[in-house]
Amino acid sequence: MDNSFWIRSDRFHLKDKTKYIIDAWLKIDQMISIKLDDQLLDYSIEESDEIQDDTIGRFVKIIVFLPDALESYQSLKVFSSGKEEEVLFEAKVLALLKKKQPIQTCYDKIDVDFAAKTCKVEGWAVSSEPVEINLLDDKNNPVHYEIQRVKRRDVQALYPEYDLDQEIGFIVTFYYGNSKKGTLSIRTSSFVINKELHLSRAYYRRERLQALLKKARVVIKTEGFGNFIRAVFRKLKGKVAPTRALPVSYQEWIKHHLPDEQELKRQRGYTFENRPLISIVIPLYKTPEHYLTQLIDSVKAQSYGNWELCLSDGSGEHSPIKSMLEQFEAEDERIKVVHNEKQLHISENTNEAIKIASGDYIAFADHDDLLTPNALFENILLINKHPDAEVIYSDEDKVDEEGQYVQPHFKSDFNIDMLCSVNYICHFTVVKRSIIDQVGMLRSEYDGAQDHDFILRCVEATSHIYHIPEILYHWRISEDSTSENPESKRYAIDAGKKAVKAHYDRIGIAATVEDGEYFGLYRTRLQRKSDPLVSIIIPNKDHIDDLKLCIDSIEEKSTYKNLEYIIIENNSTEDATFDYYDQLKATNPRVKIVTYEGNFNYSAINNHGASFASGDYYLFMNNDVEIINPETIEELLNYAMREDVGVVGSRLYYPDGTIQHAGVVVGLGGVAAHSFANHVPGDTGYFHRIIVTQDCSAVTAACMMVNRTVFEAVQGFSETLAVAFNDIDFCLKVRALGKLIVYNPYAELYHYESKSRGIEDTPEKIQRFQNEIAVFQSRWSDILEQGDPYYNVNLSLDTQDFSLKSV
Repeated sequence: MDNSFWIRSDRFHLKDKTKYIIDAWLKIDQMISIKLDDQLLDYSIEESDEIQDDTIGRFVKIIVFLPDALESYQSLKVFSSGKEEEVLFEAKVLALLKKKQPIQTCYDKIDVDFAAKTCKVEGWAVSSEPVEINLLDDKNNPVHYEIQRVKRRDVQALYPEYDLDQEIGFIVTFYYGNSKKGTLSIRTSSFVINKELHLSRAYYRRERLQALLKKARVVIKTEGFGNFIRAVFRKLKGKVAPTRALPVSYQEWIKHHLPDEQELKRQRGYTFENRPLISIVIPLYKTPEHYLTQLIDSVKAQSYGNWELCLSDGSGEHSPIKSMLEQFEAEDERIKVVHNEKQLHISENTNEAIKIASGDYIAFADHDDLLTPNALFENILLINKHPDAEVIYSDEDKVDEEGQYVQPHFKSDFNIDMLCSVNYICHFTVVKRSIIDQVGMLRSEYDGAQDHDFILRCVEATSHIYHIPEILYHWRISEDSTSENPESKRYAIDAGKKAVKAHYDRIGIAATVEDGEYFGLYRTRLQRKSDPLVSIIIPNKDHIDDLKLCIDSIEEKSTYKNLEYIIIENNSTEDATFDYYDQLKATNPRVKIVTYEGNFNYSAINNHGASFASGDYYLFMNNDVEIINPETIEELLNYAMREDVGVVGSRLYYPDGTIQHAGVVVGLGGVAAHSFANHVPGDTGYFHRIIVTQDCSAVTAACMMVNRTVFEAVQGFSETLAVAFNDIDFCLKVRALGKLIVYNPYAELYHYESKSRGIEDTPEKIQRFQNEIAVFQSRWSDILEQGDPYYNVNLSLDTQDFSLKSV
């Protein structure tokens, strides 16, 4: 670094405008003076907590005390003091006055969706006064908008005088219609800042053209006109790939994936060794004629013909669909109907249909939905491949009033913790008759969530559960359906909580079940009978500001207290680091400092630290995390104490509140990556997967809890993976023992992202990274080839947002 004086940033204090703060690099022993015109000003210097070079210089904050009547002066200058006074920095007062405004703002991102005519603005605003945000169209009329307030730790770090509890970040979303411009107005009681928003394609085309022209001028100037022409031809020939593919349209996707008539003809002629009878059971209640006709037509169109359709009419004595059902019975002997004399609720109505079923497998459908023509064929294909199959489910989408297929749900393979968070299995479910004979039929006390209760009882009775990753079912969207308006059936949500609680009771797990953040989601609070010792294992090299923040957050916030800290010292060089270690040991008897003297090897360092741990549970943490939720450690521990669980991971945020980790998908990006990385605050992810507890293939060891016996059973972290993928490899080893990896979104932390190690920026580091990729790919080739079981094969491995794979 250049050892001359230079300024990184400058600003006014938010609450005291007589204080002007200069963030600067100052030479060792350098003396300065500051003048406003010819008037000498007082100032103070605060040392920064950043890494310093005591032989050359250091970062400091220079707080300059200004007079009230600043506008009567011309310029502010910083001088070096000495024999010859030298001007180090000069700022015109007019420029300073612009920075003195009482609101500081920044706009991180402005996204305009021209197809939907919506605009989203992300940014932040800080002021010593309350801030109000308004939106105006191009005629200065108020515009309705939705706003989400978020905390911005990164901004608060720049303004330490600001109230840390305030949500200074914002995400504003609005529909702009035919407006070409808009104005985002940020105001206090005494001041206003307006941001002009451009909402026309023409504006962005001009901006794009100007950027291209500017780039062209730079290329011509630096590389010559000939190279510029050659670059243009390369671009035109398509040799330069686009940076990101366009989103895949589900309407186009489903056209390519539903079987055509030729494929259905092939399926009808297919010879199965095992051709079991499938009974499709459907409860009816005053079903509209056109819906019922479409449903029965979809069953008749099945390419697998050994089925029976068992219908129970619960409409009552004067059923409006009785004659229509009698006609269906007369037309096809495979259609069987129960005509009930009284009105029936859904569970007993479904049970009446089950009673007349004679199939080896029972399939469940609703009275106004549709099957794809290959739905039964795909199930029989799986049964022939896996004769042990006892519970089968598939992917689904929705069909709207116009007959369009929308909102596809591409599901995880069997995921018990997700099933306790939401009934993600839903449709199309096929269950072996012997399982129903074992667990019983549907129970009326769970009406509204009777299918959730039923599937939980089924999966308790068998481990032979299979998922077909294909759309085999179209769920009808109508005004009264829970698919369109879940809040219209509050009783269903309560029944769902009751069903999940009953599941825990049956398998002997103490738990309470609460409403989740959205209707249809549930939060489980597991209960434990003891408070075992948890060993928090933290590698560290210098960066004591990170380490202190990490430990202080646990000490001050965590409600779980039976802890010990194993801090693994790894080649620190700063005296302040060892002074902090001494201070920790003197003030906190739960702290152990152990030393690892080898080169950086994350696996070896953590294995070394674990050898000193006394706890029954190990909590591996990076030194640059900060807990948010006081119950974070308890949330991790409660799941880690479950016999079927091996590892528990947490939800991590970047300092700006965006998602850093919400589980890991193996195969994402070619090897493995965090799902939903960089999703904005408030975004719940694909079918709410950011915010629900679920099983996954791996979690990050930036915050990861594991049972000591499990850690020892897999012999800890693999030391051949020194830097990359060691935590993913560890989780996959644990899964190979038959244990679950649980992502718990209620264990929340900030992650300041690996400051200690740095990036792979040298040839040696890059080569090591490539070698570790090769080791991982060789060791886990099966899952990389077959796909992560908790991630659907129809989803893209090129993006982390669960986007649809290209057609």
